[in-house]
Amino acid sequence: MTEVVDRPTGNAAVPTEGRAANSPAAAVSAADEQPAVDVAALGEQLLGKWAHIRRQARALAARPELHKTEGLTHTEHRKRTFGQLQYLVDNEAVHRAFPTALGGSDDHGGNVAGFEELVTADPSLQIKAGVQWGLFGSAVMHLGTEAHHSKWLPGIMSLAIPGCFAMTETGHGSDVASIATTATYDPAKQEFVVHTPFRAAWKDYIGNAAIDGLGAVVFAQLVTNGVSHGVHAFYMDLRDPLTKEFLPGIGGEDDGVKGGLNGIDNGRLHFNNVRIPRANLLNRYGNVAPDGTYSSPIASPGRRFFTMLGTLVQGRVSLDGAAVAASKMALKTAIQYATERRQFNASSSTDEEVLLDYQRHQRRLFTRLATTYAASFAHEQLLQKFDDVFSGTHDTDEDRQDLETLAAALKPLSTWHALDTLQECREACGGAGFLIENRFASLRADLDVYVTFEGDNTILLQLVAKRLLADYAKEFRNVDFGVLARYVVGQATDVAIHRTGLRQVAQFVADTGSVQKAALALRDEEGQRTLLTDRVQSMVAEVGAALKGANKLPQHQGAAIFNQHQNELIDAAQAHAELLQWEAFTDALRKISDPGTKTVMTWLRDLFGLSLVEKNLSWYLMNGRLSMQRGRTVGDYINRLLVKIRPHAVDLVDAFGYGPDHLRAAIASGAEKIRQDEAREFFRMQRASGDAPVDEKAILARKKIEAGLPRH
Repeated sequence: MTEVVDRPTGNAAVPTEGRAANSPAAAVSAADEQPAVDVAALGEQLLGKWAHIRRQARALAARPELHKTEGLTHTEHRKRTFGQLQYLVDNEAVHRAFPTALGGSDDHGGNVAGFEELVTADPSLQIKAGVQWGLFGSAVMHLGTEAHHSKWLPGIMSLAIPGCFAMTETGHGSDVASIATTATYDPAKQEFVVHTPFRAAWKDYIGNAAIDGLGAVVFAQLVTNGVSHGVHAFYMDLRDPLTKEFLPGIGGEDDGVKGGLNGIDNGRLHFNNVRIPRANLLNRYGNVAPDGTYSSPIASPGRRFFTMLGTLVQGRVSLDGAAVAASKMALKTAIQYATERRQFNASSSTDEEVLLDYQRHQRRLFTRLATTYAASFAHEQLLQKFDDVFSGTHDTDEDRQDLETLAAALKPLSTWHALDTLQECREACGGAGFLIENRFASLRADLDVYVTFEGDNTILLQLVAKRLLADYAKEFRNVDFGVLARYVVGQATDVAIHRTGLRQVAQFVADTGSVQKAALALRDEEGQRTLLTDRVQSMVAEVGAALKGANKLPQHQGAAIFNQHQNELIDAAQAHAELLQWEAFTDALRKISDPGTKTVMTWLRDLFGLSLVEKNLSWYLMNGRLSMQRGRTVGDYINRLLVKIRPHAVDLVDAFGYGPDHLRAAIASGAEKIRQDEAREFFRMQRASGDAPVDEKAILARKKIEAGLPRH
């Protein structure tokens, strides 16, 4: 009996026992023609600049003390999660970003790299830790001054002061500038009076508010001398540390059971003319003197507001990374299972097919694998940009704007992708995928809210779109509408087609009619770049032309025009974000020295790029970027890439570096292979013994032959 290896890796050929000659596995070349993936080197590249911190964080996340216990009530889960925060403190896992003078290490990128790995242990732990140190602590650190740091950061760091980040209100979430809580300065007593004027102004969905929070950074409209200076941050004590009861004038409610993340005590807060000292204003960007005079180093109220919010961008950065980590775990489990699970004997009378040999299964998983790699490489670039800004290495206004735009572009894509990947992997594993023990359903429930907190994904993409429009406007600042319109029309016939690579793609079919040559051009790096870039630029240019002059119209008219094109704007922003991911993947290829790994990863990059083209094929056809004939080649080439990637699938998910203590999924443990091998051996021995019952269909077929009738 020929040995069947269910995990073809390295230079091992894909086994063909029991498979038809035209099956996907049989289509792969012999062993000496297969490139090999250097799993260790690829894994090291994925770990990135802060590899040592990621390893430390993963080692910690692998400990049972931090793992989610399924089936707990939300009350029990909250208690366990709060205890786990202290475990993180005791293991020095939370202080990296804080000042060295206070026991931290001023390592902002390393802090986020370690923090996002906590999602493998329990997303509730990751988010509750993020509330305590990434939001509450970071707000004090970045919006406050040294006096605030020395007074409150030690207690925040040690968990002596569990706290809240009280920004969102029931009536305003994404529109932070319109929150209604007020902090009115009283110069006679040198105090701010914090007040909730109506029910919609209650702080809502606030982590740590229901049970654990003793303090909070509260965002409110600062009013002094009758002038509102916009949203500012104030430190407030919430509860008596001994009784845990709310202090006078402060009230709240428990948000109760949620769709996920039930280890976090989200709640509501409201304030009835609560007085706090003037010094509790976190005044890095805006100060009030004893007499009530307001001052700020940033004269523009709008710029001041966005500068304050920009200091809190790390939440979006960390969610981007955590979403990518969750996608990696899901794909490792689903692909491992798909190499072991067998179903239907399509190409053999004895052996059933491995799930991962079915083209549709490969389409479902490999396209998402390619996107996950793209998102991972893009996240590493985002993390580097974040560290550059917050370390002060590159910290100009332009750098901060670029960071905010990049985070706003990538967080929506990665969080939506995580939900999609978890669901597809769940379905790809059948009924087993629905079991909580295999974590897909649990992780998806916990990550569901990632798409709407730390910035609603759609709103974030609108911010990206506005930045794209601003850049476009700078380029054509003095161009009249007619020229802009001609520019858009000319894109298809002049500018776009003549950009590097695209003319070549068009001419392959025009000159020769060769589908094969067209496919070769589409898989070319420059061909893909041109197609993806041209789509972004064309979409932005078209909307830019439509909105030309809208800002000079009366407010309601300008808003109406903008609203008419909002959908196109957000589509353009998403296309831009996808291009950023593709470029990050392409940049990562240049850093791979091993030839085999580079070959396989190039196939995976091509799969990502062409999947984007296929997803938006209608746009490319309608706008004349691809002919119908070339459009038909996209799907065919994707299918050929799937066959090439198949032998390396397990290597590619092994490079993610997540072991059994991170995955904690029964179907990723190898148990399915043991079951399948046992069943195959049973039937093999039964056939060999001659005692196997005869299949009724075989008897009928034999009778037809004897009677001279066709078998089918």
